[in-house]
Amino acid sequence: MFSWKKLGRVFIPQQVEGRPWLKEFAQAPSVLVRDDAVRVYFSCRPPADSNGQYVSYSAWVDLDRTDLFKILKVAEKPMLALGNLGEFDEFGTYPVSVVDDGNEVRAYYAGWTRCESVPFNVAIGCAISRDGGSYFEKIGPGPVLGYSPEEPFVLSGPKVRRFNGGWQLFYIAGRKWKLVDGRAEPVYKIRMATSSDGIHWRKVNRDLIASRIEEDEAQASPDVFYANGKYHMFFCYRYSSNYRGKANGYRIGYASSPDMFNWVRDDSKVGIDVSTEGWDAEMISYPHVFELDGKIYMAYLGDQVGRYGFGLAVLEGALD
Repeated sequence: MFSWKKLGRVFIPQQVEGRPWLKEFAQAPSVLVRDDAVRVYFSCRPPADSNGQYVSYSAWVDLDRTDLFKILKVAEKPMLALGNLGEFDEFGTYPVSVVDDGNEVRAYYAGWTRCESVPFNVAIGCAISRDGGSYFEKIGPGPVLGYSPEEPFVLSGPKVRRFNGGWQLFYIAGRKWKLVDGRAEPVYKIRMATSSDGIHWRKVNRDLIASRIEEDEAQASPDVFYANGKYHMFFCYRYSSNYRGKANGYRIGYASSPDMFNWVRDDSKVGIDVSTEGWDAEMISYPHVFELDGKIYMAYLGDQVGRYGFGLAVLEGALD
């Protein structure tokens, strides 16, 4: 079993002032390490509108590299504008994953649109920053990874990686919608696509991670890290119904692979769970693993899928 030491909650969106578009949530952290700072990208929301509808923006916070609990700066505006009328990202950019690409930074994000029969649909877009990763412009009005006969809806949760000179995109794809007490709930599984340029993608077109708690287990946030000769995936999973409380809420899982395509799941190794009390006592989700100055950290969300911010844990020992 791995051993993660929780360090505490790092960023609380409710404490940010002067940004009406950033009032709650700091979801799906994704990190770029810089010389003097660790920039953590996340997704947030303003208050709901008069109809109870939300939009989602993406932003960043810079943490002091020598003290990750010291906030240096918060984005002054959303890092990416929402889409225009009818575009796939008209109502949200969540979650986001970033990677350096020469003098540019690329962001892959899930763009949200609203529906009638179900609450939403999602596809994956790409945006580019030429100012070091502060603000981005999308490469076009449509997504780079959209629906297909095998993946008919809810393509979300992108995590972009650059292994072995190529591009890898780990993401989730919807399998079905379930009506639970009159509410449509999505079931999605972890998938993967590869690319030579980061724009044109070839889907593997199969689930990567076996379900464990039930056939309709929903899986999200497939974060892949390479260490000690193999690939390690930390992800989160939940029951398909009644998951907004503690009993069936998100937990973090683990799988390993020699080649990124064939994975063996073993949640008993994950080494991190909900706390007995506090901001992450009901659920724990959306892990992101990164290395900083010889240590391996995990950024993650707590209750209500990050409504009250994100926290950090540090690995004690090695990933093996």
